Amino acid sequence: MGLGRTLGVSLLGLSGHLIEVEAHLAASVPGFSLVGLPDAALAESRDRVRAAVSSSGIGWPQRKITVNLSPASLPKSGSGFDLAIAVAMLAGAGVCDAARVAGVVHLGELGLDGRLRPVRGVLPAVAAAVAAGHPHVVVPAANATEAALVPGAVVLGAASLAEVAWRYGAEIEQPAPSAVEPVGAVRRAPLPVDLAEVLGQHQARAALEVAAAGGHHLLMVGPPGAGKTMLAARLPGLLPDLTEPEAVEVTAVHSLAGTFDPAEGLLRRPPFEDPHHTATAAAVVGGGSGMPRPGAASRAHRGVLFMDEAPEFSPRVLETLRQPLEHGELVIQRAGGSARYPARFQLVLAANPCPCGKAVGKGLECVCPPMTRRRYWSRLSGPLLDRVDLQVEVHPASRAEIDGAGRGESTAVVARRVAGAREAQVERLAGTPWRTNAEVPGHWIRAALGADRSLMADLDRALDRGALSLRGVDRVLRVAWTLADLAGRSAPSRSEIGQGLLLRTRGQVAA
Repeated sequence: MGLGRTLGVSLLGLSGHLIEVEAHLAASVPGFSLVGLPDAALAESRDRVRAAVSSSGIGWPQRKITVNLSPASLPKSGSGFDLAIAVAMLAGAGVCDAARVAGVVHLGELGLDGRLRPVRGVLPAVAAAVAAGHPHVVVPAANATEAALVPGAVVLGAASLAEVAWRYGAEIEQPAPSAVEPVGAVRRAPLPVDLAEVLGQHQARAALEVAAAGGHHLLMVGPPGAGKTMLAARLPGLLPDLTEPEAVEVTAVHSLAGTFDPAEGLLRRPPFEDPHHTATAAAVVGGGSGMPRPGAASRAHRGVLFMDEAPEFSPRVLETLRQPLEHGELVIQRAGGSARYPARFQLVLAANPCPCGKAVGKGLECVCPPMTRRRYWSRLSGPLLDRVDLQVEVHPASRAEIDGAGRGESTAVVARRVAGAREAQVERLAGTPWRTNAEVPGHWIRAALGADRSLMADLDRALDRGALSLRGVDRVLRVAWTLADLAGRSAPSRSEIGQGLLLRTRGQVAA
């Protein structure tokens, strides 16, 4: 009888749980049992491990093999346990040194020829192992660069099971080096864009600067061709670089989603996601069969989620955004367990004024019946729009604006002002869990404003008329603080509050 132990990691969302992989070999009728709540992909590892061991020149033990993944009550999924199962089994059979493998974390999928293939989510898995006090990890060679990004990790990249077994004392020939299989990330390289390329649109540019400075959500309404998409694509360039903890968190999400190229290191710039309006709820907020995967909302964490032609999205998709807009995270419940993904993004919505897009000005050219317009805008529900801080109209640039405008301010110039406003917020919010005005709860921001009720006169009138909800009042105050930060003021005045009200209501409420 032999018993081998090693370690693996199970990911539930971005939370990693250390798993003890035990292999028990008994002198009985040969067989292979895998227990511990494995999913279908993990249950198939029995066949992959058997073929990989034989292909590596190691004799398969003719015994009753039972592999347990402990704790057995925690669901496990994916093929990333293949290597740990093989190593534990070889340790139990006496092929590998059982003492050396016991405290090492093994991650990787096995091919039938014994090669180690890369898996998703290596960065959060290695981070969880290091946090649990097990810094020594063995990963596929293609994942070694990604695993090494975790501070404190001692990483060994291996190309095959034979290489791993040989390093643990297996009496086989030293395997020849084999080619490293690429990870195959699909992240798109961002196109170089500059705010100076936008002609005119002074009000929309100002709203974009305010959104970047305070982390506010933004709705732009205007006819086709007015520049809404151009403006949204330039918002990430105005945002400051991610801090070290933010970069690790964002990179972990993209590692799990399979959109991360480890050769480029940690993601230091805010991401930009722009799903098509035909995207499903699972594609936007995450989901799928079995254990859910992160969607566009989580991939946009600490960045921008842009939804062009927002009323064309399914209402079900739009309503699923209310949770992350309020709490900054997504909790996806499935029968096999729940997964939490961070989703603190800036939402940018772009919409036409009506289905034909010509209801601008007096709307004389619009051919949409009133019921069609009402149905079009009803897709953007009141509760969703109430969570959007800035709601502005984008009008077509006139010939005079285009001829006389010249080049506007560049992204670099505006980004410097945004960075100054962000620094003021970090200083004011030091010692709190918040970093931007958009994250601050209403009670805190009202207390910081002071007891002078005259500052709230405009908001009180808008609240009495039903033009604002209580949530809307808080969001106007957040925008007012951002305007004050951009102006270098220590607190907002009635002027900034009035500007915030106009930016909130598309100019429909007089300040």
